[in-house]
Amino acid sequence: MKEQRTVIRGELGHDAKVTSLDAVAKLPTATIEDCVDLSKWQTIDTRTDKVLPLPTNQPRRYVATATAEKWPNGWMVTDYVPDGARTC
Repeated sequence: MKEQRTVIRGELGHDAKVTSLDAVAKLPTATIEDCVDLSKWQTIDTRTDKVLPLPTNQPRRYVATATAEKWPNGWMVTDYVPDGARTC
């Protein structure tokens, strides 16, 4: 983005829910489904300070699935899969 002279401003919305949890496994794991909301996120051209449109094929709200593992220092996301075909 620095080379393209753009920055991101605004909020990236989330509505995450744990969809599965194995808390008794040797390495506890969880699956989290999130509704990612880009509606308040803007890409700005730093030369003109104008908002650049998102690509036409980029949904404003879509589902992403994360896998997390509980390590000694807390939960660590080990996999993250956005699915632009699934809107929310």
